Amino acid sequence: MDVLIARPADDNIKAGRSGLLLISDNYDAFAARVLAARSAVRTLDLMYYLWHDDHTGRLLLQEVLRAAQRGVQVRMLLDDVNPRKSDSAYLAMSSHPNIELKLFNPSGIRARGIVRSVEVLLRLFALTRRMHNKAWIADDNIAIVGGRNIGDAYFDAAETNFRDLDVLLLGPAVQQTAKIFETFWACREAKPIGALGSAADIAHAHLFEGSDAVTGSKLLNGLEDRGSIAEFVAASDDVHWMERVRVISDPPEKVRGWRRRSWLMKELLPIVRSARSRLEIVSPYFIPGKKGYAILSDLVGNGVGVAVLTNSLAATDVAAAHGAYAKYRKRLLRNGVKLFELQPFRRQPAISVFGSRGASLHTKAFSVDDKTGFVGSFNFDPRSVSLNAEMGVLFDDEKLVAELRQRFQSEISPEASYRLELKDNVLHWHGCDEGRLQIYTHEPEAGIFRRLLAALVRHLPIESQL
Repeated sequence: MDVLIARPADDNIKAGRSGLLLISDNYDAFAARVLAARSAVRTLDLMYYLWHDDHTGRLLLQEVLRAAQRGVQVRMLLDDVNPRKSDSAYLAMSSHPNIELKLFNPSGIRARGIVRSVEVLLRLFALTRRMHNKAWIADDNIAIVGGRNIGDAYFDAAETNFRDLDVLLLGPAVQQTAKIFETFWACREAKPIGALGSAADIAHAHLFEGSDAVTGSKLLNGLEDRGSIAEFVAASDDVHWMERVRVISDPPEKVRGWRRRSWLMKELLPIVRSARSRLEIVSPYFIPGKKGYAILSDLVGNGVGVAVLTNSLAATDVAAAHGAYAKYRKRLLRNGVKLFELQPFRRQPAISVFGSRGASLHTKAFSVDDKTGFVGSFNFDPRSVSLNAEMGVLFDDEKLVAELRQRFQSEISPEASYRLELKDNVLHWHGCDEGRLQIYTHEPEAGIFRRLLAALVRHLPIESQL
C-alpha cells in the first residue's frame, strides 16, 4: 500500500472496508483533485462529461500535464459534448508520450460548419446520448466521484457557482470505480482523439497552459497548507469506513439503447421504493414523469415522508428542464410531497474564492430512511433515466446518511431555499431574506424571458429529451 493511505486507513482496507468522505465545499473539491494529481506516482485516470476551457479547467490540465511529465501514465476520457472551438488542446495533450485522450460518442466531422451541422441532424438521436460520468482516480488508491464537472462554476471561481457534492473514496470502492473506467475506456464508443483529427499543432499547445496569474494564485495559494492528499484526508476527521458500498454505473452500451436490465435506474428504483419512513431527494433537474409521480405519491400514501430539493426557476441553468418539472408541482403538493427550490443567491454565511453570491443547485443525491444513501451524476429526469450514461456511489451506513441528511436540512432552510405551498390551487413560495419572511405567488426573482421559456416548454412534447 502506498504512503497515500495512513495506517488506520490501511487496517480498514485490509478488513475489506471502504472509506467515504463527502466533499460539499467547492474549494475543497478543487484542492482534492489538485492534491490527488500531485500525489499520483503511477496512474491518473479521468472521466468527465464537461471539462471547461476556463481558469480552473486550465489549472487542472496543468496538474495533469505535470503528473505526466513526472512519468505518471494519464488516461483522459471526455464526452464529446465539451464546448471547445477546436480539438487543438486535446491533440496537444495527447501528443505527450504519457497521455492518452479519448472522446466518448464523438461526432465524425470535427471542423465546425455546415457539414458538421448536417451530421448532427442525421445522427440527432445518437448524438443526444452522452456519458455523464465523473471520476478522478489516482494510482487506484483514491477516487473522487460525484456531481462536479471541471470548470469555474464547480469550484467557486465564477460569478454564479454550483452547490454540488462529491464523494472521496478509499479502499475497495476505488477498485470498483477503476473497473467502471476500464469498461468505458475499452468500449467502442470511446475514440482516440488522434483518430479523429490531424496531428497536434505545437502552436496551439498554449491552450492548456493555465489561466492568468491573479486567478491562479487565488486558487492555488491555499494548497500549500494542505500538504498531500493523505494529509487532506487525515485532516477532515469525517471519513466513514464501511463494508456495504457499491460504485454503480450504466454500461456504455446504453448510448446504443442496449442492455436495459443493466441500466442504473434498475438498481436505484427498488431502493427508492423500499422507503418506510423517509425519502429525501436532491436533483437540480427534477422531472419525475408519470411513473415517478405515481411512485412518490404511493410512498406518501404509505406513510413515507417524501421531500425533494431542486432549483428554482431563477437559480437553474436549464430553464427548459424547469418548465417540464413545473407542470408536476401542484399534483405532487396535493399528494403530500414536500417541494423545496434553491434560491438564486447565497444568503447563508459563505466565502468563495472570488466573493460571488450567485447560486445554482447541481448536487445529485438521495437518502432512504436512516440507512441508505446515494451520491453521483444521476438526475431524476428522463435524460438520466433513458439517454445518458450515469454513475454514483450507493452506501448503507447510518452515520454517513445522517451527514447527508444534515446537509439536506441545511439546504432547505428558509435562508437557502423556498418552501412551496399550495393554497386554493395557487402556488406560494416561502423564503427568508436577511431574517425577514418573504412569500411569493409567482416564480420568485425570475426574469420574464425565463418565465416565458419555462411556460412554453410545459406545452411542448419534448419531456423525454430533458
